[in-house]
Amino acid sequence: MTLRYNFDYQAWAAGKVFHIGDTLDKLIKLFKYSEGAHTVHKANGTGFQDCAVPATTEALTTGNDVVTLSTPGRKWYICGVGKHCEVGKQKLVITVLPLEGAPASSPTPTSDASLKFHVWMAPMIAALIGMLFS
Repeated sequence: MTLRYNFDYQAWAAGKVFHIGDTLDKLIKLFKYSEGAHTVHKANGTGFQDCAVPATTEALTTGNDVVTLSTPGRKWYICGVGKHCEVGKQKLVITVLPLEGAPASSPTPTSDASLKFHVWMAPMIAALIGMLFS
């Protein structure tokens, strides 16, 4: 399959589960096309909605592009050629899930500044309460 106009890539993706380590070239043929006919750009949510090609990302252009899903979260992809994204609906949004059985992320340690603030504030609050009730 090649990139097709008016194919609802979002509806297709809605029933799919994507995990870290998956590669989009193996899951879908979205990134198979004749070199020069299309480009694939990773976008953000706003760029996806507006079909705006981001200036900071490098286009995939070979027609045999491999996209490895390496982090969890929402991922947006658009075609950057002409009006392919706007008119042809050549855009895809997916949610990448963590690997099954992956350990949950550990809580963020308290920073030194936050700890110093709490150590300083506790006596101040105690003194204020003492003054109010004396």
